[in-house]
Amino acid sequence: MAPSATLGMSKRSREMQERGIDVINLSVGEPDFDTPQAIKQAGIDAIQQNFTHYPPVPGYMDLRKAVCTKLIRDNKLAYTPDQIIVSNGGKHAIMNVMLAMLNPEDEVVIPAPFWVSYPEMVKFAEGKPVLVQTGIEEDFKITPEKLEAAITPKTKLVIFNSPSNPTGMVYSHEELKALANVLVKHPDVYILSDEIYELITFESKFESLAQFEEIKARVIIVNGVSKGFAMTGWRIGYIAAPAEIAAACNKIQSQMTSAASSIAQKASVAALLQDPQKSEDLKQMVATFRKRRDMMIEKLREIPGFKVNKPTGAFYIFPNVEALLGKKFQSKAIECGDDLANFLLDEAHVALVGGNSFGDPKSIRISYATSEDKLMESARRIKEAVAKLQ
Repeated sequence: MAPSATLGMSKRSREMQERGIDVINLSVGEPDFDTPQAIKQAGIDAIQQNFTHYPPVPGYMDLRKAVCTKLIRDNKLAYTPDQIIVSNGGKHAIMNVMLAMLNPEDEVVIPAPFWVSYPEMVKFAEGKPVLVQTGIEEDFKITPEKLEAAITPKTKLVIFNSPSNPTGMVYSHEELKALANVLVKHPDVYILSDEIYELITFESKFESLAQFEEIKARVIIVNGVSKGFAMTGWRIGYIAAPAEIAAACNKIQSQMTSAASSIAQKASVAALLQDPQKSEDLKQMVATFRKRRDMMIEKLREIPGFKVNKPTGAFYIFPNVEALLGKKFQSKAIECGDDLANFLLDEAHVALVGGNSFGDPKSIRISYATSEDKLMESARRIKEAVAKLQ
């Protein structure tokens, strides 16, 4: 199993910072906002009310009901608490699904670029990742034709992620419908829909693949509170799934980790019962991210060799840097996105992540989840460093 490239780059930048080097870290997938006060207070209240004992493995009933409330309110999707399993973060939820569903050599279709952990999770569960390449020309979105071509009699699962990490792209209703039309023809194929960035969208409105009734019974929604509520350290994710898959995930979780933190669960109830349309904290966070995105796109497009599209969600930009590949700095060639990321860390002291581990070695991922001042300075440093490549 390969280590996480994003965590690896964060570790390397931290080590440089500990040596006194001024590194700007654009590698982390974490909102730079604090958890809203009302949610923190719910966690404090849970401690005072002695919610400090073992919770039920699938999560407290009030949290599972809150997930159901959120799904019907925000997504018009009806689920019951027995279809909800609360886990120690979205990553844990996805791993539960892989272990519950995959037999050796089952194929899992993964559009590339993809979140770094998807293929490794599939391999851990003894499945076989089938990677489907997309490019910046198509806004890094899988087409119905490519999806159809990737499905074989061995396909068990398709992993779908919108808004996307690493590209920030959000699928429209029409694009989702076209993919659903393909999936209808393959009744033995399930879909894992990773919706963790649901609340961070700009021009595009988030929509779930589970909205299409003809495939809903085969869609496993994965979501959580980390991104939209700035609760990364609380470690709460969940699935909404067909009852038999939820039961299997419950069984696996009971033997591996038991339940998620009781205190974090109570805080998550407060988070999920908030109507996002009325949350000033969320509106401010999204507005801030939109402003940063626009600023970074403008600055990155000024850098020769950077090809930048306009992401419509999450907090990432995924520039294509193919024009820089083959260039050199002090006799060391830049052959891929990882090489460029390491060069920029060494020369510009800006930490970002090469695209290799996301399935696109011609690109790099930039997180703009940091202050405007740091973003402006990082763009200046990147431009200055890239000018040194010959």
